[in-house]
Amino acid sequence: MARTLKDAILDTRTARTRLTPRGKPYYRVIEEGLHLGYRKPRGRKGKPAVSGKWLMRRYVGGQAYILEPIGIADDFDDADGHAILNFSQAQNKARARFKQGAHDDTGITGPLTVADAIRDYFENLEHRGKSSYDARCRANAFIIPALGNIEVGKLTSKKLYDWLKGLASTAPRLRTSKGETQKHGDFDQTDKEAIRKRKASANKTLTYLKSALALAFRQNKVSTDAAWRQVKPYERVEAAKLHFLSVADAQRLINACDPEFRPIVQAALATGCRYGELCALDVADFDPDHETLSIRQSKSGKARKVYLAAEGVKLFKRLAAGHTGIEPLLRDSNGRRFTKSRQDRPMKEACARAKIKPAIGFHGLRHTFASLLVKSGVPMRYVAEALGHSSTTMTEKFYSHLAPSHVADTIRKHAPVFGLGKSNVVGLR
Repeated sequence: MARTLKDAILDTRTARTRLTPRGKPYYRVIEEGLHLGYRKPRGRKGKPAVSGKWLMRRYVGGQAYILEPIGIADDFDDADGHAILNFSQAQNKARARFKQGAHDDTGITGPLTVADAIRDYFENLEHRGKSSYDARCRANAFIIPALGNIEVGKLTSKKLYDWLKGLASTAPRLRTSKGETQKHGDFDQTDKEAIRKRKASANKTLTYLKSALALAFRQNKVSTDAAWRQVKPYERVEAAKLHFLSVADAQRLINACDPEFRPIVQAALATGCRYGELCALDVADFDPDHETLSIRQSKSGKARKVYLAAEGVKLFKRLAAGHTGIEPLLRDSNGRRFTKSRQDRPMKEACARAKIKPAIGFHGLRHTFASLLVKSGVPMRYVAEALGHSSTTMTEKFYSHLAPSHVADTIRKHAPVFGLGKSNVVGLR
């Protein structure tokens, strides 16, 4: 059950007597998109005081709300749980109306299914300006076919654990043309690294599912979250070996790229930006005076500034020259913006020509940018800001082992010398 909230100005009738009468209700946030309001009426001279009213305010999108009265406050009479409500009862009634309203809006006349919860989650992501692309791909491939028709209230921990185990033991999907039978890659179940990758992928899909179900719970569309809260992801499977290029490798890769693809590779190495962030750049996003790029929308949904070094400024000046502010800053040979997934094949071909083994993906250019900064002694907080991380936690997780260590330097300087590099072994006669 949802917990009862406390509020110093609305919790008791004594507290509400101190409020100033007014037409606008006093609101308290109950859940995301749900507010409980208390309207204290203005008294009339010579007339007895009247009780205030509880109202439910529900967000319906487009900066619009629906306001609905739900009962009389227990300002003078004891609450009966129906017509007269105390603060706790008003919360419960507001949640019930909110749940029914959400179902009515989406045409749901029966119990909420997993597919319903996933759909609502996507809408919530997009409303907040966050990308739902990866979540949609995973949901359409792994969640909705297996769990979509199941009522959320009938999910069990065992059912979810079995689904997670099935994901982790299935071979990775390969890109398949529309209408064809889904293709799968090789999966050697004796290969520890292959097993780790499948479990890490399953964890990511589980995260999206739990986020969707948690949103449904917060919005009072389901009464309990016990089933999925008990399902834990696989442990110690996220620590993939970080692959990044040396400066010499990066230069070979740049030279090996097709001319059309080379500028976006150079841009990634100069900024550490993600492929999607680079594709979205307009010429106007480059500020030559302040030597910055403006990333208007990142993976986190937040804008940020990317500070450029001298050669990065030269690169973007060349790319912006002769183009208007609304044109793509990074363009293909036809002057069009690069689109999703167009980076995979050119990267593989460039790595093959440059003899880079193992081949590095486009995201590895971001790792290269960050790794070389850390190895040069740039503080973690600056690297985190350059990458758009909200804190140094993720940055330290991947790159801290590359930072110059004063402990290691001190030990190497002062450690005793035993002549271990020399051989004192004498052959037998």
